[in-house]
Amino acid sequence: MVTGESPDRQRRQFLNYSFYRLDPVFRRLPLDEQRQAAAGFIELVRKWESSDDLILRTYSLVGLRAEVDFMLWRIAFDPLCFQSMEAAIRRSRLGAYLSQVYSFLSLQRRSPYVNRMKGAGEGVELLPGQGQYLFVYPFTKTRSWYRLSPHARQGMMDEHIAASAPFKGVHLNTSYSYGVDDQDFVVAFDSDYPQEFVDLVGRLRYTEASLYTQRDTPMFACAKAPIDAIMGQLADLD
Repeated sequence: MVTGESPDRQRRQFLNYSFYRLDPVFRRLPLDEQRQAAAGFIELVRKWESSDDLILRTYSLVGLRAEVDFMLWRIAFDPLCFQSMEAAIRRSRLGAYLSQVYSFLSLQRRSPYVNRMKGAGEGVELLPGQGQYLFVYPFTKTRSWYRLSPHARQGMMDEHIAASAPFKGVHLNTSYSYGVDDQDFVVAFDSDYPQEFVDLVGRLRYTEASLYTQRDTPMFACAKAPIDAIMGQLADLD
């Protein structure tokens, strides 16, 4: 159902989940070159971590996902901040050996199905990286989902929310990608308990709303880690 709602132009946070792979060629460079490139990249990331314009969290996927090594979770009111940081990465010495394998762009907004978020005037604001793990995936609903009545959708989402309620150790961040990326949403689950997240997703497979899922892959299990620890996993820095 199409409504006559007015456009919302309030400032809201944009989110970017960028996944990188380091070329194995890098590990065959002389150790001094590896260390200099890694040190420069660590300095670059720490500079952006201290920026007033950007929230940045770093995660390792070494041993958790085959085609990527680490992820940068970036949040800003101006999406051009993502572009500025990415340009700096590509100009860096390590950037010559990095491939940005996946990048998902989204926008924070209030859920039409549940009103548990705080914040007014500036729009919904997100405090990221509360758990040791972050589970991230792009998510797209079928077109038939959007043809359902609001009442029918709300009923299915009520079931979905009730099924999720017992899993107190998993915190969901849903952001919206309509028109700015290929998926409808990006969902990110903060948790200290991977086993609880697995049980949660398994339970949600049985809900009626899951029948309207068109895409929910690729899925990423990310382990929170400082950038120097991540570089230490990828290169010999000793």
